[in-house]
Amino acid sequence: MNRQSASSSRRPRKPRWLSRLPDESATARLFCFPYSGCGASMYSRWPQWIGSIEVCLVQPPARQNRIAEPHYETYGALAAALVEEMPPYLDRPFAFFGHCGGALPGVELTRQLGEAGLPLPRRVFVSSQVAPHDGPYGRFLQLDEEALTGELHKMIVSLGGVPTPELVEMSLEVLVKDVEANKRYIVPEPFRLPAGVTAIGWSEDPEIPMDLMGGWPEATDDCRYALLEGGHFEFLDAPAALLAEFEHDLRTDEAVTA
Repeated sequence: MNRQSASSSRRPRKPRWLSRLPDESATARLFCFPYSGCGASMYSRWPQWIGSIEVCLVQPPARQNRIAEPHYETYGALAAALVEEMPPYLDRPFAFFGHCGGALPGVELTRQLGEAGLPLPRRVFVSSQVAPHDGPYGRFLQLDEEALTGELHKMIVSLGGVPTPELVEMSLEVLVKDVEANKRYIVPEPFRLPAGVTAIGWSEDPEIPMDLMGGWPEATDDCRYALLEGGHFEFLDAPAALLAEFEHDLRTDEAVTA
């Protein structure tokens, strides 16, 4: 009893940048970045585990439980903060996932981890996003606040919420700053990521069609493409085909034989 109490008192606190403390029993970890204008709770329909792969949700500042904190402003600054925070949880195979604007923070973080000589992801999963040197690209980047407000209504409904004026106003401020961070991520020449990339497109996605994602092989020595069924927000429901892509590229020997 005393040993248990002592063990509990030494239990690490939940990392500020993650929605929960990673589980030590995981054989691999998938770190997921939120979509522009959203927080970690956007993954509420996702399982916490994909086999023995733990789904770890990244929670950037200026939203949800971190709403009082200032926005990160640039993907470079966001990645630099995560380089300081993440190493204790990179002690086993891991990967990054993000959709649309949410894919680029994982790309930049991978680049900075490589520069720092820190553990590297086995894979970077980029969904509905062009290669960095082909951007910034996306319809949202051209919209004014009125048009972004309309998109927020659609997004909140897609997440199963009710777009009340208060929620829309709060989310709009985050969305505008997230879009601005995307605009600032200018990569004139391709850089080589020190990790493989799985570029995921969606058959009914008018925002970033698969044929616009052809630049990823210039950014990595190991690029694999996957075209999945569905529209731009299909990923929110964690479709089985998407989870299979993670298992395909991230499973460990232990996970395969379990």
